[in-house]
Amino acid sequence: MADPASVPRPRRDVLTAVATGGALGSLARYGLSVALPHSRGQFAVSTFATNVSGCLLIGVLMALLTAARNPHRLLRPFLGVGILGGYTTFSTYATDTLDLVTAGRPFTGLAYAFATVAAALVAVYAGHEITRAVTK
Repeated sequence: MADPASVPRPRRDVLTAVATGGALGSLARYGLSVALPHSRGQFAVSTFATNVSGCLLIGVLMALLTAARNPHRLLRPFLGVGILGGYTTFSTYATDTLDLVTAGRPFTGLAYAFATVAAALVAVYAGHEITRAVTK
C-alpha cells in the first residue's frame, strides 16, 4: 500500500477550475435540453446534439492545446474536464437509450445508441483535423 504522504494531493486551483467549468457546462446542457425537449420513448435530439457538439469541441480544444506553445495549465481542466465534461452527458444517453427500448422502440433505441457513438467519434476527429488545418 502506498505511503499516504507520497500520494499526490489535488491542487485547489485545479479543483476550482474543474468545478467552475463543470457548473457552466451543466447549465449549457440544461439549456439545450429545455430548448429541445423530448418525451420518454422519443428520440432524444437534445442529448444527441449535446454529445455530438461537445465531442466536436473536445476535438477543437485538443488541437488548440497541443498546438499551443505554452498553454495555461488550467485550460484543459477548466475547458476540457470542466465545461465539456459537464456539458456532454453519456449517462443521459444511456438512460435515453433504455427509455426507447423499454417504451417498445428497440430498433430506434439501438439506432440511437450506435448513431450517438459514431457521430461523437466522427465529431472529435473532424473538430481536431479541421482545427489543425485552419491553424497551420
